Amino acid sequence: MRVLHVIPSVPQIRGGPSLAVLDMVKALRAKNVDAEIATTNDNGDGLLDVPLQKRVEYQQVPVWFFPRFSPTVKFLREYAFSWQLTVWLWHNISQYDLLHIHAIFSYASTIAMVIARCQNIPYIVIPHGLLCEWSLQQSALRKQIYLRLIEQANLNHSQAIHLTSQLEQQEVDQLGLNVPSFVLPHGFSQPQLILNARYLLRQHLNIPVDEPIILFLSRLHPKKGLHYLIPALGKLTDYRFTFVIAGSGAKEYEAEIEALTISTGIRDRTHFTGFVAGETKNLLIQGSDLFVLTSHAENFGLSVLESLAVGVPVLVTPGVALAAFVEQHQLGYVPQLDVLAIAKTIEQYLTHPQAAQDMGDRARQIILEQYTWDKVAMKMRGIYQDIILNHTVKTA
Repeated sequence: MRVLHVIPSVPQIRGGPSLAVLDMVKALRAKNVDAEIATTNDNGDGLLDVPLQKRVEYQQVPVWFFPRFSPTVKFLREYAFSWQLTVWLWHNISQYDLLHIHAIFSYASTIAMVIARCQNIPYIVIPHGLLCEWSLQQSALRKQIYLRLIEQANLNHSQAIHLTSQLEQQEVDQLGLNVPSFVLPHGFSQPQLILNARYLLRQHLNIPVDEPIILFLSRLHPKKGLHYLIPALGKLTDYRFTFVIAGSGAKEYEAEIEALTISTGIRDRTHFTGFVAGETKNLLIQGSDLFVLTSHAENFGLSVLESLAVGVPVLVTPGVALAAFVEQHQLGYVPQLDVLAIAKTIEQYLTHPQAAQDMGDRARQIILEQYTWDKVAMKMRGIYQDIILNHTVKTA
């Protein structure tokens, strides 16, 4: 079984979907699925230094990279247009039994669906939250036009829409698409445990060994709710804590967030690390006491899963798809996306740290039982087999 995953870009700077597709393909290959990735050399404002138009090993998985059109206009650049990818897909797509399309509203994904329709190759689509209400409200007119003229037909001609949570499925159902959907969450790769992570992180940050650390680790974007979280922390300056913001975003927004930490009085206890990966990321997660993600909308929240897997309790707002799971199993806190509600909840955590530790201990066991890439890949392989076996031409 040959499966081609198509995504606009794969560097970690683009966030969770790029990381997820690499881990997904790696896990599928371990389950004897001949999976590959086709993408562009997009790397945010720059380009990846990788061989182009040939199959290469990237992050331990086979990837085909194609040159991204790179005009000075940011909107056009981020659309990730690639004529070479188009030509390659047209000539090679028939060699695959199935396409797994990642994201929408981007050239690589759109053209892959169009060509798959033309050549009658079955495909499924994982929108990575881009069909959720909050996302569709951003640049709403542009997305509505794109959806009606192009993407709606692409989605309706897919064999299924792959969603990662019940919350995402509920929101997508409201769009009235004529296509079935299924829910299969992302998995996670168990990181190597770092001995004395709490001590090492405090040593790295040059803070007392008993200082509580609250971690925000995500892309810096208005969607992530930092304009609620930072003022909430500003109301708790009578308590001891260090706040770590790990992630990067647009320079203007990064400056805006730093200014907010100043105006709320927490700049002197806030550490900006920038984008992190690998051992540094693992140290931040494993050495922190509370992971916080106060997003307006999050179709999954991979860092939430990674934190729970190493026993770190989380604070998430209802827009994070894993919030219901966290609340059901008592693995953390789920306040409303409101400054006072978040402040009150963090105060509860700071005054009752043992309760949080109990949550973390419970989380470690539950996550390892339910959310591993090994289990996810096994289920995904079965879905692929069913779709390929039952594929028929869609004419409507």
